[in-house]
Amino acid sequence: MELTLTTPGLLFSAISLLLLAYTNRFLSLANLIRTLHSHYNETSDKSAKDQIENLHKRVGLIKNMQLLGIGSLFLSVFCMVALFAGVIILGKILFGISLILLLISLGLSMIEIQISVKALNIQLSDLK
Repeated sequence: MELTLTTPGLLFSAISLLLLAYTNRFLSLANLIRTLHSHYNETSDKSAKDQIENLHKRVGLIKNMQLLGIGSLFLSVFCMVALFAGVIILGKILFGISLILLLISLGLSMIEIQISVKALNIQLSDLK
């Protein structure tokens, strides 16, 4: 397989959009946590505390998703530097690791979405 400078460059736009989506999820959760925290301090509602604990797990997952995405982008840049310097084997290794980090990030994203849906279903079950 031939690896050129443009191959890892293709990941830049995908990873950038992914990181933007992760950041938006993080900001939404941070706002929700602040709201629930205020609600819990006023009412000592156990369900609010349980929701905050669930959101704490999700924030941790999003943090790891972001770190892995950034690591993937970082290694893609180093891959391009290695390819530019003519160190093809190192470039291929760095690109492979970059793809693995991206896959793990996407896997964590799937787990975070499942937790989110489970929490929404619990919230909706009160309406039945």
